[in-house]
Amino acid sequence: MEENVVFVQGNEACAEGALYAGIGFFAGYPITPSTEIAEVLAGRLPRRGGRFIQMEDEISSMCAIVGGSLTGNKVMTATSGPGFSLMQEALGFAVMAEIPCVIVNVQRGGPSTGNPTHVGQGDVNQARWGTHGDHSIITLSASNHQDVFEMTVHAFNMAETYRTPVILLFDEVIGHMREKLIIPEPGSLPVVDRLRTSVKRGVDYHPYLPREDGRLPMSDFGGDHRYNVTGLYHDMWGFPSSNPQVVESLLNHLMDKIETNVHDITRYKEKYLEDAEIILISFGSAARSALHTVENRRSRGEKLGYLELQSIWPFPSSMVREKCASAKRIVVVEMNKGQVTDAVKAAVENPERVFLANRIDGELISPTNIKNILRIIQGKGV
Repeated sequence: MEENVVFVQGNEACAEGALYAGIGFFAGYPITPSTEIAEVLAGRLPRRGGRFIQMEDEISSMCAIVGGSLTGNKVMTATSGPGFSLMQEALGFAVMAEIPCVIVNVQRGGPSTGNPTHVGQGDVNQARWGTHGDHSIITLSASNHQDVFEMTVHAFNMAETYRTPVILLFDEVIGHMREKLIIPEPGSLPVVDRLRTSVKRGVDYHPYLPREDGRLPMSDFGGDHRYNVTGLYHDMWGFPSSNPQVVESLLNHLMDKIETNVHDITRYKEKYLEDAEIILISFGSAARSALHTVENRRSRGEKLGYLELQSIWPFPSSMVREKCASAKRIVVVEMNKGQVTDAVKAAVENPERVFLANRIDGELISPTNIKNILRIIQGKGV
């Protein structure tokens, strides 16, 4: 089978990536600007032997994919800010019960119903801290349709590898703009399959006992093994426990399996960092304007560099600190009040060198907007 070249929306590219990764079940509720993901999968997934269901709301959608994953399927749901808020309790359940699943949030303006048909990037911290309690989370992003496709495949791979929910944090501009997508032939991109236990029927199965490599083999719910699944702290059999040693050990495990693998999880793109005096850091659709600004001003002899974050959480602090070590100024380009900017300031050695270039009115931040902010920063001599 040869590569397939198509002209699609970003939401359609996400659906294609999910199909490539082997999605078996999708549950969701329509919401602007993510609805096209559900529309594509409603038509395509059943023809591939998968299952699609439109639920009554986003709470039930998240709960449905948790159940679908436990029965052995690769699963996904898609929503936007208000629906993402409703998913948080069940998202925490998936974190605690170590259930692989992918959640797409195509961001729009908020809070509340906000600005439904316009772009925003205000859900960065919600992706990290939206569900309660100490936890870690993987969140990926993309600035073009080829990367939307590949990050979607990566999201499924990481969900299966680390037995965890993975969030795809796109935005309205990426979701609704159209551009070329090359769908690679099967096998061109790695696809991680579900790791299933080799323990035979009738033999004691420990659903939460990691192997030496840290991975937890799963048994399809309703299959060969009976086991308990709970959102409570639990032992290796899955039964609730308030034993302090069990609680501490499990929480450390949930955090460490992600935080100690930041290097393997981190995805980013860079250009012109070798001699950059000013580095623009960005993500999502804002990164397109940041890259245009860098290339335009370098053609005029200015030493600007570009760093695009494709993995936002766990935040790649060491990478950002290393890439920005020699820069005189770091400008974070984002469409919120500085959510990634705060993370960059915490990562670098000289946070006073970090500045925010933002737009929060529902319009895509433009190269002109960035240029004007750079002029102000340089004019102040900072």
